[in-house]
Amino acid sequence: MAEGAADEVLRIERLIPAPPDRVYTYWTDPHHLIKWWGPEGYEIPAHALDIRQGGRWRTTMRSPDGGCHTVSGIYRELVPSSRMVFTWGWEDDDGKRGHETEVTVTFESAPGGTRLVLMQRPFEDKGTRDRHGQGWASTLNCLVEAVK
Repeated sequence: MAEGAADEVLRIERLIPAPPDRVYTYWTDPHHLIKWWGPEGYEIPAHALDIRQGGRWRTTMRSPDGGCHTVSGIYRELVPSSRMVFTWGWEDDDGKRGHETEVTVTFESAPGGTRLVLMQRPFEDKGTRDRHGQGWASTLNCLVEAVK
């Protein structure tokens, strides 16, 4: 992969201490999703989740300092307990979506739980990719706590 192309891709792998069907449910059941979605310390004060192939989703995350960040997309693929693909685009204060990426999450049974692999692409630059990496790492910490 060329260096520029590598900068466009975020890949995170994490062992989640629960079986794939439970982890998948935490991604696809709004009741569970809103409890862990977002980096540590964030809340979800508003959401609209039509979790089905072709369904639209939108969440607003409120940071500990009170700032709100809204992201939305479309579910492209949902394979129970195995894989999901959805688009991701931040919205500005007027509701206009910015650059869109695609997120693929796979769930594979592994000793100790589920091997979760998250890939997001294409990013416009390395800095944006790295900030998303920090956000996802923190968000997956929240998921680990939620599934316990």
